[in-house]
Amino acid sequence: MLLWCGVVGPPLFVLVLLFDGATRANYDPTYHPVSALSLGSRGWIQITNFVLTGLLVLGFAVGLRRVLHPGRAGVWGPFAVGVFGLTLLLSGVFVMDPARGYPPGAPVDGDMSSWPGVLHDNFGIVVFVSVPVACFVLARRSAGRPTGRAWVGYDLLTGLAGLALFGIFGTAWEADHPSTGLIQRAMIAVDWTWITVLALRLLCETRGRTDERAVVGRRLPEHL
Repeated sequence: MLLWCGVVGPPLFVLVLLFDGATRANYDPTYHPVSALSLGSRGWIQITNFVLTGLLVLGFAVGLRRVLHPGRAGVWGPFAVGVFGLTLLLSGVFVMDPARGYPPGAPVDGDMSSWPGVLHDNFGIVVFVSVPVACFVLARRSAGRPTGRAWVGYDLLTGLAGLALFGIFGTAWEADHPSTGLIQRAMIAVDWTWITVLALRLLCETRGRTDERAVVGRRLPEHL
């Protein structure tokens, strides 16, 4: 059940932000960041999205620890995923300041000046760095498995893409680029998809081991 939290949480987060962003008046998904959805009269929707997804990812981190420990990445992999979940949750608790002209009436060049806004900004940095770190850590585990070569490539490419998109997003934010929101959504798609794929991989692995034990259990009486 804990591994299923990793399957459900990230897609749920994406579906909510896409629907909320597409139906929010005066909100431009290609320009405004996802966190701006936490502002305004409907801000509670994205706040809940942050908190709920963070809790689900924390649950997944616990399941990840139980499956991986004491093998490769059994400590730092779950830790990195847990940091991701915790900072995602805190990004909902501490809301960004109005900026980029949203909500209507907010200054276009507003910065994160309040302490909740500063915390939100810093938690966001950790969110988007922790997933690539988890990718690199889990790549080591994938390398130690008989059929892990393809997964190593996926883990490493996702980590590198996540860091690259994070750098591009930071540059776009500073330059007030009109595609800032689109770049952030691409980064979310890459990082969040990896979490879900990882959860599905582990579910398949644990199911396979369970089936093997069941087969062995049925054969034991015949040998006895």
